[in-house]
Amino acid sequence: MPKLWNETIEEHRSAVRDATLDATAALVAEHGLMSVTMSRIAQEAGIGRATLYKYFPDVESVLIAWHERQVIHHLEQLEAVRDRITDPGERLQAVLETYALISYERHGHHGADVAGLLHQGPVITQAHQRLLELVRNLVAEGAASGVLRADVAADELAAYCLHALGAAAGLPSKAAVRRLVEVTLAGLRPADRPSGDGTSATWDGAGHGDGHHPRHGSH
Repeated sequence: MPKLWNETIEEHRSAVRDATLDATAALVAEHGLMSVTMSRIAQEAGIGRATLYKYFPDVESVLIAWHERQVIHHLEQLEAVRDRITDPGERLQAVLETYALISYERHGHHGADVAGLLHQGPVITQAHQRLLELVRNLVAEGAASGVLRADVAADELAAYCLHALGAAAGLPSKAAVRRLVEVTLAGLRPADRPSGDGTSATWDGAGHGDGHHPRHGSH
């Protein structure tokens, strides 16, 4: 088969797949995950049901593919944030805030059922490892430069960050999400780092000097 024909077929397949996943995203955003059906996906995408079934055997396979694409896109967002900033402390803060806001916004758009039904499979497992490595490397970089604590392993601190910021999904506002990020970052500060005037539980001064604990100060 000629190369150009092969490329044309592949482009067509890619276009159908993208249209299917775009339609799924629109339906989930508008009606919720549980309301998505093969008929509605085909109608939204502008393709026949028979064509859709050639690409996906059932609605669950469509939802998994859509979710995997979304997760990879979010990882690319985080890596782009990382690459824009050079200062180790600011870099980690920006990545963690972006991650927390993504968690918050996804929960608001899709509800808790996404996590329960779709956080599984090899692609999601690999994506989680990639995310963990991204944060671990930023933590290690911060510890090496002296802006983060070095008395706890970077792997442990990365896991702490991701578990702590998972709570962003249940928060009521972006302001609350940013406060959670501040509290999480306070746990990464070196114990002997100067605390400033002790009036703010932010990245630059978490209020250890007057006995004020950052968990309470950030709220």
